[in-house]
Amino acid sequence: MAEAPPSNANEGCVGPTSSSAGKASACAGCPNQSACSSGAFSSPAALEAKEKERSELQNALSNVSHVVLVLSGKGGVGKSTVSTQIAQALSSRGYSVGLLDLDICGPSVPRMTGVLSRTVHQSQSGWEPVYANPNLGVMSISFLLEESDAAVVWRGPRKNGLIKQFLVETDWGVGGLDYLIVDTPPGTSDEHISIVQYLNDARPMSTSNNVGGGGASGAIVVTTPEEVSMADVRKELNFCTKTKVPVLGVVENMSGLQMRLSDMKFLKGDDDGSNNDNSQQDCTQQVMSMLKEKCPEVLSMMVTTDIFPSSGLGPRGMATQYNVPYLGKLPLDPNLLKACEEGVSFVEKYSSSCAVKPLNDIVDKLILALP
Repeated sequence: MAEAPPSNANEGCVGPTSSSAGKASACAGCPNQSACSSGAFSSPAALEAKEKERSELQNALSNVSHVVLVLSGKGGVGKSTVSTQIAQALSSRGYSVGLLDLDICGPSVPRMTGVLSRTVHQSQSGWEPVYANPNLGVMSISFLLEESDAAVVWRGPRKNGLIKQFLVETDWGVGGLDYLIVDTPPGTSDEHISIVQYLNDARPMSTSNNVGGGGASGAIVVTTPEEVSMADVRKELNFCTKTKVPVLGVVENMSGLQMRLSDMKFLKGDDDGSNNDNSQQDCTQQVMSMLKEKCPEVLSMMVTTDIFPSSGLGPRGMATQYNVPYLGKLPLDPNLLKACEEGVSFVEKYSSSCAVKPLNDIVDKLILALP
């Protein structure tokens, strides 16, 4: 089997096992040039090891129907929130779901799924994931650390080795998975290149359920509305183009604060107009009493305000520019944040909250794209 070019290869890569690998004009400046020219990828031993790795990956993921990457070039836009709540929502509908936390240096998934401080168990068939509910298995480096606050100070090769272990050694159960949701760190570096390459090996084009061919079934790209975020997210969309990962759609997270007026808190400053923390007084009870007496109908209304300034046509325009689907807006909902802190399913515990419908709409579109 011809070896596919590495994801970080130059345009026009001839492939690491080609006779001209490391020597062709397209190889100039490539980070893999030295290894390719030395024959490190094309020796009989290297080819045998690669074929063994490919076979292990294919066997491990043979009973996984869909693999969905959750990506964003920007940190802090809510990838873990989107990953965990999509996984929770899918599992609540009866799908068998795996949630793989690839944020090796900052794993958030265990807390957001309510399985913090749990450990994985080794069996003859591999690592047994920790189950947040009967339909949702979770795997994270957090389960392997002796102390939850321990810093993971690893270089790329060690991270890549752990990613491969997660894929090869995690036993998702006899029945397999309908969806494997992969929460990734921000950026387009080692972890992203590795997961894409491993999935390309694990899920050849002839056997995968990828909407565009082999490898990952697709990616959900998360952004917030402001240009500071979108500038980095565009790089992630270009990464998907280069690595041939189909984009299932863009999620506009934190599109605005939404909540019921009755859930708001009201503060009153001093008469001189100062509004520092020491001068503010909580007058919520008085305001609510007044509204209940004089204008009770407003108490059931939703209030909204923009937190981030939208740039240009915003995330919807960016999705149009890159010819990818726009999955919708997910507002800042205090109950959504509570669900993540409590490690519960948002759509089940806070079913009447304002962000439930937008989140369910996003899940509906995912299922439609990857039935």
